[in-house]
Amino acid sequence: MSVGHDRPERWERVYVQGRPVDTYPALSPEAARGAVRRITVVGEEVLSRPCREVTEYGTPELSALIDDMFLTMYVAEGAGLAANQVGIDLRLFVYDCPDDDGIRHVGHIINPVLELPDPASRRLVDDFEGCLSVPGATMAVPRTDRAVVRGLDKDGNPLVIEGTGYFARCLQHETDHLAGHTYLDRLSKRDRKEALRQTEERREGVFAQREARAGSLRR
Repeated sequence: MSVGHDRPERWERVYVQGRPVDTYPALSPEAARGAVRRITVVGEEVLSRPCREVTEYGTPELSALIDDMFLTMYVAEGAGLAANQVGIDLRLFVYDCPDDDGIRHVGHIINPVLELPDPASRRLVDDFEGCLSVPGATMAVPRTDRAVVRGLDKDGNPLVIEGTGYFARCLQHETDHLAGHTYLDRLSKRDRKEALRQTEERREGVFAQREARAGSLRR
């Protein structure tokens, strides 16, 4: 998911893996260990099929994937990134996303299960949404204003991540990816066509920006 809000210079609070911390760097420590991977784009088959469950935890390969995903997300100026967006069909995503109260949420979650409010108390919000795999396009997408995901961390420990506002949108967007969907699947035919037109028009500029940012972060 692309960043839809400006990132403030100072945060009210920061939550890492769902827990508050006193201080946290601008880029997560994982990114310093990572390598940039190519981001898949809409139309590639890996984005349109459900991802596989992760079954092995605590492995160097899993840690390296998470590190690479964090750095790749930052290079693309994203707020979240699912594993199939770097060509790996595993149920895993990373995030560094604000909510609507100026609170920063950072972490990863494996094999997430999304829980939404009961339909009777559910509030849908239309807000603009972008996707790193649909470069350059933004469209209004209805999402609930609250969401919870339950899953595991890279060592197999249980996690419960709660989100409101824009962060709730991020959690829904990323779990959609792991089910083989992009936000385009939630649009009307007309709006989907418009999003694809935006991508066709802007993608080369987006790719150039990512390349430049990758160079600056490597220095």
